Amino acid sequence: MVSKEKNIPKRRFKEFENAPAWEQRKLGELGNTYTGLSGKTKDDFGHGSAQFVTYMNVYSNSIAKLNDTDNVEIDDHQNKVQYGDVFFTTSSETPEEVGLTSVWLGNDDNTYLNSFCFGYRPKIEIDPYYLAYVLRSNIIRRKMFVLAQGVSRFNISKKKVMELSIPMPSIEEQQHIGSYLMKLDTLITLQQCKIDKLKNLKKSYLSELFPSDGENLSKRRFKEFENAPTWEQRKLGELGNTYTGLSGKTKDDFGHGNAQFVTYMNVYSNSIAKLNDTDNVEIDDHQNKVQYGDVFFTTSSETPEEVGLTSVWLGNDDNTYLNSFCFGYRPKIEIDPYYLAYVLRSNVIRRKMFVLAQGVSRFNISKKKVMELSIPMPSIEEQQHIGSYLMKLDTLITLQQRKLDKLKNLKKAYLSEMFI
Repeated sequence: MVSKEKNIPKRRFKEFENAPAWEQRKLGELGNTYTGLSGKTKDDFGHGSAQFVTYMNVYSNSIAKLNDTDNVEIDDHQNKVQYGDVFFTTSSETPEEVGLTSVWLGNDDNTYLNSFCFGYRPKIEIDPYYLAYVLRSNIIRRKMFVLAQGVSRFNISKKKVMELSIPMPSIEEQQHIGSYLMKLDTLITLQQCKIDKLKNLKKSYLSELFPSDGENLSKRRFKEFENAPTWEQRKLGELGNTYTGLSGKTKDDFGHGNAQFVTYMNVYSNSIAKLNDTDNVEIDDHQNKVQYGDVFFTTSSETPEEVGLTSVWLGNDDNTYLNSFCFGYRPKIEIDPYYLAYVLRSNVIRRKMFVLAQGVSRFNISKKKVMELSIPMPSIEEQQHIGSYLMKLDTLITLQQRKLDKLKNLKKAYLSEMFI
């Protein structure tokens, strides 16, 4: 339900549509603060039978991770944390990141808080999940931003934080909101795990499906090709020819026209170029046009690790050109384009490309030197098998990423509309 009333959120669960409006209560009225560890030196940490919650744990998580702690000796003069406590970071390099909060849901004895945070303990019943999410909501983060003081380092006053008001519905509504957002976060975590597993699987295949430098067989081979001939090592210059990107243009020539060109960032970011990541330019028959199966190479980057990144073009549109900061490569024999896309981004080829990078503050590669690089070449059938498998893996990753993005956007919408 969308409401225009001051103390009723834009989005409310049906069970509470007719419930009373929310109160605004100061944090200082609802609980008390305490300090983190004090009087310690670096020699006191990393050993002992007690634990403390690290700064990065608080900084990174609305609900602190119970296993993200470090060791310290038991010290009964220090404040121990309890279930439902809230931790506040007191300092950060940017005002947007100061005063981040994390709720503790652990029950272990002898657990302390790091010295760069302060603790807060509610003295009335507040759902800890509700508290975790409301304190990270945009409305509270904006208030916290105002409290940040400093120039190169920003800090917040504990006293000022306690004067901040937070919206307080009934405990039942708190529990409903907290439970829903917690379940949403659990789904996001599970979805992220799926993506990480797929990415690790792809990483493993990319490192094992292609032979190491100087070898003619890969560590991992599909069963259909276990008895197939060994692979050849062929120089790129033997397999195809290069061409230049757009030349002789000024900035006024771009952003309009009936033709398109493949952007530098498209090549840089994607092993298979995105067909819709192009910009406009006028038709120019004196320029080289790209074709299906062409490979694009970035020629310059700020780091040697990123120079010479490749992207394969699978479009069939007429009047498509390549940006001027890349060069094109067109195979003159049959090579599976998906195989080419993945082998050129494999570790073995990236290491070779790294060696070719020349420069100090800016690194460049020689087109001639790139053409002298050798790549492993199995039969066209094995190329197709490898390319198809890795393409399907990438498609799965993309689909799972879309699901994750939808969940994150849903959470973002709820966080912006469920709190006042």
